[in-house]
Amino acid sequence: MTLGGGEKPLCWAGGRLELLSRGQIPAGTDEPPKKGQTSSRHRKERDNTHTHHPAPPTSRGLTLLAEGGAGGWHWGERGATAWHQRAVTVAVTRGAAQEGTDPGRQRASDLQGSQGPPSGDKDGVRIQGVKKPFTEVIRANIGDAQAMGQKPITFLRQVTSLCLYPELLKDNKFPDDAKQKARRILEACGGHSIGAYTDSKGIELIRKDVAKYIERRDGGIPSNPDDIYLSTGASDSIVTMLKLLVAGQGKSRTGVLIPIPQYPLYSAALAELDAVQVNYYLDEENCWALNIAELRKALDEARKHCEPKVLCIINPGNPTGQVQSRKCIEDVIRFAAEENLFLMADEVYQDNVYAQGAAFHSFKKVLFEMGPKYSDALELASFHSISKGFMGECGFRGGYMEVINMDPEVKQQLTKLVSVRLCPPATGQALLDVIMNPPQPGDPSYKQFAAERQEVLSNLAEKAALTEEILNKAPGIRCNPVQGAMYSFPKIEIPEKAVKLAEAQGQAPDMFFCMKLLENTGICVVPGSGFGQRDGTYHFRMTILPPKEQLKTLLEKLKDFHAKFTQEYS
Repeated sequence: MTLGGGEKPLCWAGGRLELLSRGQIPAGTDEPPKKGQTSSRHRKERDNTHTHHPAPPTSRGLTLLAEGGAGGWHWGERGATAWHQRAVTVAVTRGAAQEGTDPGRQRASDLQGSQGPPSGDKDGVRIQGVKKPFTEVIRANIGDAQAMGQKPITFLRQVTSLCLYPELLKDNKFPDDAKQKARRILEACGGHSIGAYTDSKGIELIRKDVAKYIERRDGGIPSNPDDIYLSTGASDSIVTMLKLLVAGQGKSRTGVLIPIPQYPLYSAALAELDAVQVNYYLDEENCWALNIAELRKALDEARKHCEPKVLCIINPGNPTGQVQSRKCIEDVIRFAAEENLFLMADEVYQDNVYAQGAAFHSFKKVLFEMGPKYSDALELASFHSISKGFMGECGFRGGYMEVINMDPEVKQQLTKLVSVRLCPPATGQALLDVIMNPPQPGDPSYKQFAAERQEVLSNLAEKAALTEEILNKAPGIRCNPVQGAMYSFPKIEIPEKAVKLAEAQGQAPDMFFCMKLLENTGICVVPGSGFGQRDGTYHFRMTILPPKEQLKTLLEKLKDFHAKFTQEYS
């Protein structure tokens, strides 16, 4: 990250970005180590064995990467100038690597672009393609429904199209209710144009519609539009909230409790913010349920090293696909209230619940139904997105955050913080509004909308059951029920010979397995080590998003490959 053509790199210092002159060493770091050596500070942090994970060697939130890559920073061949030009990279790159997007995702892209054995020239060098034992790459590594073939919901796209090109409002091909919603949204935009900036918190009309949606969802519990912040997907508001809550240095640094396995957005954001990651493990033997005893154990241990202030919950779970019970949510609320923790509820998969007997319960609804002792005191932020559910509109980047019981002065700071980014994408806000305020019975578009929504959700439920069924027939693979979300997170057995070979190559054993799977079958999944797992266990995450017949083929191939892999390395 540089300004002025790379002359003066940026560095965090004391919570602010500062310019570095050539040859200047970032404040708060050691002197650059000699060639081939990692910094003493990095060695100390790497050797720490507690459940919290300090950020990489930075003064605040930026990872220093040069010749040594993600394993630490090293003094480059060309000295200080090259180091400063190449060294400063946002810590989110660490999270991307953890999720398996590098090298797994990159390798999948390479393979997808080079099927068959063509040859050609590159930079004057003759390149010969390599024939692979598969004809397509199946990307089961990311929760992007439409990239995997899911069709957009017609009504959502109709209203969005009308907002983007109002001349279409004259076209009789569009239903009247779509036109009515588009006009309503456009009237709330500056200059009646979706291309205008909006309020930093989002268009007021849409925030009011979000509040009404939450009230309907939660059985009439009031929602205040002033507590609603629209955002660039849920990820943006999650990171913004963490920025607001994280503070301190040394033992006073903010600790944030996150589930393991976890969505790597959290570990990456905490590394960037120089917060302390406090891991609590979900109970795999109990379908990835949240265990309060485990929470308390993690909290007590963390208090020796930091000040835990935040508890993050992902429900339904990513990558684990569980749906937490009402009792579990009540227990979490009591625990957070007793320990004075700010509760962050990541609920982006709330529409994705499949298992018989499972149901989504919003933390806000349960909080208020537990009475004033909790509903008047516990601070809560909940998050939702248009990227998941039945919508799958990842690219439009729309979402919202609702905050409960936040101190007014703190809320002012939150509003200032979101103002830095001007506003969320107006198109994402418009699409969110249609989801929050969908066609109702009797409207011209209702039957088609309801049928398309049900088709998507029923299809996902079938694929969730299919995934569990086929994987559990494979010796050495155990898959918990996919109760919700879009993923399964099976445990796999890896022979000791393969474990040792992987470690000798500097790879996690499950990464070794996943890369072999990709090279031999074209199936791209994410190693469990990218999400965190108990020592000595190995997993992978795969989506249930491919079309049903393709998913069935994928699962059978995966089952057969694991058997061959086990035989080869036994």
